[in-house]
Amino acid sequence: MQLALLDFLVIGGVLLTILFIGLAAGRKGNNSADDFFLGGRNMPWWLLGTSMVATTFSADTPNLVTDLVRQQGVSGNWAWWAFLLTGMVTVFVYARLWRRSGVLTDIAFYELRYGGKAGAFLRGFRAVYLGLVFNVLVMATVSLAAIKLGSILLGWPGWMTLLVTCSVTLLFSVYGGLRAILWTDLFQFFLAMGGAIAASVYVLGLPEVGGIQGLMTHPNVVGKLSVWPDFEDPAVWVPVMLVPLAVQWWASYYPGAEPGGGGYIAQRMFSARSEDDAVGATLLFNAAHYALRPWPWILVALASLIVFPDLQSISTAFPQLAADKVGHDVAYPAMLSLLPAGLLGWVAASLLAAFISTMSTQVNLGASYLVHDGWARFIRPDATEAQKVTAGRWASLLSLLAGALLSLTLTSASQAFNLLLLLGAGTGGLFILRWFWWRISASTEIVAMVMSLAVAAYFTWGHDALEWWPMAAWAKLVAGSLLTTAGWVTAAMVLKPESPEVLQSFVDKVQPGGPGWKRFPPKGGQKTAQWNVPRSLLQAFLGCVAVYGALLGVGAGLFKQGATAAIMLVLCAAAVLWILRLQRKT
Repeated sequence: MQLALLDFLVIGGVLLTILFIGLAAGRKGNNSADDFFLGGRNMPWWLLGTSMVATTFSADTPNLVTDLVRQQGVSGNWAWWAFLLTGMVTVFVYARLWRRSGVLTDIAFYELRYGGKAGAFLRGFRAVYLGLVFNVLVMATVSLAAIKLGSILLGWPGWMTLLVTCSVTLLFSVYGGLRAILWTDLFQFFLAMGGAIAASVYVLGLPEVGGIQGLMTHPNVVGKLSVWPDFEDPAVWVPVMLVPLAVQWWASYYPGAEPGGGGYIAQRMFSARSEDDAVGATLLFNAAHYALRPWPWILVALASLIVFPDLQSISTAFPQLAADKVGHDVAYPAMLSLLPAGLLGWVAASLLAAFISTMSTQVNLGASYLVHDGWARFIRPDATEAQKVTAGRWASLLSLLAGALLSLTLTSASQAFNLLLLLGAGTGGLFILRWFWWRISASTEIVAMVMSLAVAAYFTWGHDALEWWPMAAWAKLVAGSLLTTAGWVTAAMVLKPESPEVLQSFVDKVQPGGPGWKRFPPKGGQKTAQWNVPRSLLQAFLGCVAVYGALLGVGAGLFKQGATAAIMLVLCAAAVLWILRLQRKT
């Protein structure tokens, strides 16, 4: 496939625009760690929420959705739709608590909630683990998608794609910090959404697809259309829907959907100018991420089953693509290669911009961990603010290079997705309860962390090598979650809790409230925030009803199921009105 000059002009224009926006936004001073990593803690909700959405949409996201749809049908998306549950709990329960904590990173929270050497060790270890190991794996995953995108759409070797995009990423993110990232994310979000919608409209109009009607009636697609798995076959509905909704959403630590909030979601909440802005940002993110974005990708994925029905057809069409990079996930960029000049450049540029958005966030977040919670906490506690910013820039450079190099060893988006889920299996419940149960200590969390890593290592490399009974990926996730959860709950009951002084200080600052803190009332009759968690959980449930109603209602409308669409959208509206009514009582 040959790109037209117009396509290259569009791509070049988009990359230059991103660079210009980032450098312009970053001019407003980065003289302190708060400025560089949190944008001065004065960001509005709409900018933060849009940034969350843009960051979560990377070049690998439509690839992952395509992989799921081609192999499991539309219902396979419950693997990530289920994370809406933890997202809504973060909106209505944890957003205010995180903002109230006043920390610079979610890892700094460890020495607010825990004390002593164990708390310090946990903070330092997690800084290296999340800031380097885990963060590099995430960046490698999205870099893999960029490599496949560049190979299919641009005809570039992987190193060239990474060189161009990573150079742009470094130039504005290292210079401008989070403020530059937020404003480039705003541009990227509208660019990417417009490109995804335009691409789906054009693909549906291809003669071999024949519009929505032709898509729905094609034999390659008919069995893939339902948003619900086959409930008569436990081998289908258990891994596709039950495990994600019953276990995965609360048990797994996954970027953008951390139980209790965390990672770049927490970073955006720390950057908010108020608690209300933190709540508004996370609410906007969850609504847009789950209700607005999936269907353009899904439609293209379904159409790909007609144009490229199997992997061999993809290999034949793109002989330049390395054999170990051919998977169902590359069907998305393969379909984009059919777009006409101009539109192809727009969509390719939007995907490259999505990659840049995610990478810029990850390098800034990882650098904040390595510098604030590692280097400045344990090695150079006397570092000046200017030295912290300089160290953050070097950490950004090194972690970006590591993620790009690791991407060359991965083969598919789903492979990395399953590994990321397994790495954090079982720790999610602790991240949810540590705010509300005094017995959870640093030692408890260390036990959970060690068990999670050990279980992940065993199920990734040891179980199959020992040739014991075969286990599917979902079974390994459930087993790992249950083992790790049982381990840390036992540890919480047996091991010594934090000192009363540490626990009292946490209660006075964060004011979590609830029965889990009855033995630590506020000092001197200090007035605390009202205990609204039961009401907040109801709002979280209603938020899920609203977003799922919108998601399924739009899908039903696209597939010409008018009655179902109407019911779902009415359900969505009713849930929103109920949420607003509860909010007025808060």
